[in-house]
Amino acid sequence: MNNIAYLLALHSIDGLGPIRLRAVLEYFKDPKLVWEAPQEQIVKLGIPRLVAQLLSETRKKLDPETYAKKMAAEGIKWVTVYDENYPKLLAQIYDPPTVLYYKGDLDSLNQKTVAVVGTRKITGYGKVVTEQFTKGLTDANLTVVSGLARGVDSQAHLTAVLQSGKTVAVLGGGLNKIFPPENRTLADRISKGFGAVISEFPPDYPALPGNFPSRNRIISGLSLGVLVIEAAADSGSLITARLALEQGREVFAVPGPVTSDLSKGPIDLINMGARAVFDPGEVLEELGISGVRESESQRVKDLSEEERLVLDVLENENKHIDEIGRQLQFPAPKISALLLKMEISGLVQSMGAGIYCRK
Repeated sequence: MNNIAYLLALHSIDGLGPIRLRAVLEYFKDPKLVWEAPQEQIVKLGIPRLVAQLLSETRKKLDPETYAKKMAAEGIKWVTVYDENYPKLLAQIYDPPTVLYYKGDLDSLNQKTVAVVGTRKITGYGKVVTEQFTKGLTDANLTVVSGLARGVDSQAHLTAVLQSGKTVAVLGGGLNKIFPPENRTLADRISKGFGAVISEFPPDYPALPGNFPSRNRIISGLSLGVLVIEAAADSGSLITARLALEQGREVFAVPGPVTSDLSKGPIDLINMGARAVFDPGEVLEELGISGVRESESQRVKDLSEEERLVLDVLENENKHIDEIGRQLQFPAPKISALLLKMEISGLVQSMGAGIYCRK
């Protein structure tokens, strides 16, 4: 589209969302003509008078060309729904963002993608499951999409980065307003070689609570499927999953301990028709994607008899190192050495406080 600077300036107007902006662009055919149009003409097209007034006030103090150059100088790039390289899956939803601002590699948005979302109050169980599934997805060359929130989102992004995979962080505010603030370093790492950080909000737009449902439709819209790991019954992750169902995308849920409130969200989704999954391979199978992750049988075939016994003890339950030692009647130094070796091999994982689980 011509006059992109004017489109970006229009996109900065609060209240001129994707549907309204597209309507005026379809009428005028040129964003510069929209920018210069009389207020009353804008109102006649169905735009609320307050929004039309805000447009009139903004164009008195904002120069579109200067505005676009400032963003570019900050390292912020953009893609519009009118561009050929706009994410194909996202373009299919009812109300795709007119403009996506991003830092990083836009190509990662057009790869095969799966969203991994869940609670901000992640437990040890949730951390292990998030790592396991994210590793499996990135091993199969999928891009992991999430919302850069605390908890499951952050763990999914971090695991993808540590696996040298690709991940896309979708923000609930502008690129200059990373939230939560402790994830600024993670966002910077993602944008420098591990995917992209994106937002439909102008760069200086704050991360307001009301933004997140809108952000969630982008997470699901970018993805072939949405995987929910640990979520309370009222979790925002369930909004993402429901949006995915409306968009015709697959929804997966990882069952959790029945004693945990964070298992209620996945259970509700399963009751609504989401597929219960226990291994990343099941997600890949449902999506028709071949995984390259080494099978457990290949990893365990060279284990010693003592290491096999440890795996058997952890078959169905997480246990403290002391309990494992007592059950197998192994001295503490021996069980510690076995668990360390098996953790390095990727067969068990420490959940903290001396508790181990089978991966």
